[in-house]
Amino acid sequence: MHRDQRPTPDTHAPVRNGLSGLSADDLFLFNEGSHFQLYNKLGARILSDGSTPGVHFAVWAPNARQVTVIGDFNGWDRCTHGLCPIASSGIWEGFIPGLQRGVLYKYFIESIHNGYQVEKTDPFSHYYELAPKTASIVWDLDYVWQDDEWMTARRERPAGRSPLSIYEVHLGSWRRVPEDGDRFLTYAEMAEPLAAYIRRMGFTHVEFLPVMEHPFYGSWGYQTLGLFAPTSRYGTPQEFMYLIDHLHRSGIGVILDWVPSHFPSDEHGLGFFDGTHLFEHQDPRQGVHPDWKSLIYNYGRNEVRSFLISAARFWLDKFHVDGLRVDAVASMLYLDYSRQPGQWVPNEFGGRENLPAISFLRRLNEAVKERYPDVLMIAEESTAWPMVSRPPYVGGLGFDMKWDMGWMHDTLAYMGKEPVHRSYHHGKLNFRMLYAFTENFVLPLSHDEVVHGKGSLIGNMPGDDWQRFANLRLLFAYMLAQPGKKLLFMGAEFGQWREWNHDASLDWHLLDFPSHAGLQQWVADLNRMYREEPALHRWEFTSEGFRWIDCNDHVHSTLSLIRFGAARGEEIIGVFNFTPVARHNYRVGAPAAGFWKELLNSDARLYGGSGQGSLGGVEANPIPSHGFRYSLNLVLPPLGAVFFKRGESS
Repeated sequence: MHRDQRPTPDTHAPVRNGLSGLSADDLFLFNEGSHFQLYNKLGARILSDGSTPGVHFAVWAPNARQVTVIGDFNGWDRCTHGLCPIASSGIWEGFIPGLQRGVLYKYFIESIHNGYQVEKTDPFSHYYELAPKTASIVWDLDYVWQDDEWMTARRERPAGRSPLSIYEVHLGSWRRVPEDGDRFLTYAEMAEPLAAYIRRMGFTHVEFLPVMEHPFYGSWGYQTLGLFAPTSRYGTPQEFMYLIDHLHRSGIGVILDWVPSHFPSDEHGLGFFDGTHLFEHQDPRQGVHPDWKSLIYNYGRNEVRSFLISAARFWLDKFHVDGLRVDAVASMLYLDYSRQPGQWVPNEFGGRENLPAISFLRRLNEAVKERYPDVLMIAEESTAWPMVSRPPYVGGLGFDMKWDMGWMHDTLAYMGKEPVHRSYHHGKLNFRMLYAFTENFVLPLSHDEVVHGKGSLIGNMPGDDWQRFANLRLLFAYMLAQPGKKLLFMGAEFGQWREWNHDASLDWHLLDFPSHAGLQQWVADLNRMYREEPALHRWEFTSEGFRWIDCNDHVHSTLSLIRFGAARGEEIIGVFNFTPVARHNYRVGAPAAGFWKELLNSDARLYGGSGQGSLGGVEANPIPSHGFRYSLNLVLPPLGAVFFKRGESS
């Protein structure tokens, strides 16, 4: 916002009340913990008092002696524009005529406790100054959406039976503009190239690392303070709306990472907001996160529950978001998370379960589903907490899906072994199927696996360069074949060697090399097959869609399996060779006679492979094997994956 665009109101105009639209019911529901659209009531809202335009301000500060609005419109004067409390709700409000969009402001709060004084940004602001500056900006959310077709189709698409292949993206480092000081792409600039790339790669959804405003860029958005604002680093709220709108019109869903587990302690933020521990627990054994040195929300406080659930609903209501991936759920569920004995407070029954947090998560998911039953709620939960993705009415937490962290750790540990040693660790590949249908799982290969010295996915594959690429193609194929939705972090799809750096663009120049381009094409073809073949996505959450053919051939380090669709003839056979030795005359059972066409082969020369395989398909022989009446005699390529489906001989 340029200086000459800012309004010039009468800085001595009185603050007037009565325009908030905060009814007695609003106040009751807020204090009860049941108001889930606070973004329509609190914050700075551009209104009109008859013929006089202006801005209504409302903020929760129940332990304040006084609250005033300070900003560039009044020279940051702490005495000019005071707000008034609304009954005993703890909310202060006032209307300042003459203000318009673009005004910078904060709240000056003097506490009833020891005269504590502080300047705070607005927790409900929709737009903030570019960090490291911290002022809120008066803004509206006016936008004409053009994604009606997507939103209508979304309501008719059953999540459990639809393909879900997620491309995880950090907005500041997917691509930059080197010829302009290596600056970020704006939301608007990113819309067309990102949508085109995701469509080309066949992903169904994009998941953005937290876009909510955060003071420290190096937190990747996970240290969030502005829960109701997209970060201004990449543009305005309307530009972010345009990005989502464009993705929707391109047939791509949008999931946001959302962080209700903790928040940073920056003075201008939520911590010690009105001179008391308003949003966080007072006791540091409950209110301070030992790993991140951040503050933990007080989930047992009614107004905090209203605040957080409103923050979740905000992105669905105002930004048409298709899903929220809730970060660090395990840290919310356990009172002793990352704490030693004596560093945590047991619950009322003497246990380690965080009962208010459990209640909050259930109510969160209920509140979202009441209004948006078609929105995806996904938990990053890293323990064996039961029924995370089961409804609250049967004792679950109410999420639609949960990240399968066990699969990720086991599979990456196995793939990191030299092939000669893999036969001794075969259980890391097949163990998952003992629990695979206890939850609705997403299989994540996320940003967490390529940071903090872990290197890149391809860098952690063993062998020479050829074997590294073959191993990575094999890993992606095995992920696709397993029941569960899929997630892949940006850069892995073309084999970025360097560990992810949030301060730099991905290494797109690597696509000039055939091995990287071949890997990228393999991921695109896997996604295409996943979307086109019902057997690979229809029954991902139930055992009826999966059967091992042979999961015990540890001697040869191979696996074979079948995925089933809704109709006969849709079956897909997948066979995986985790050694660099080609297997000739390798027999696997088949459920029916006929020609089984080779759909994909990771060793095809197109992808950088050696070109070995079964010459496009094989005829099933009437030779019993693995409990089936028929079997296929295959050539398994080295470090290769092959997929077959019954079809016509070519």
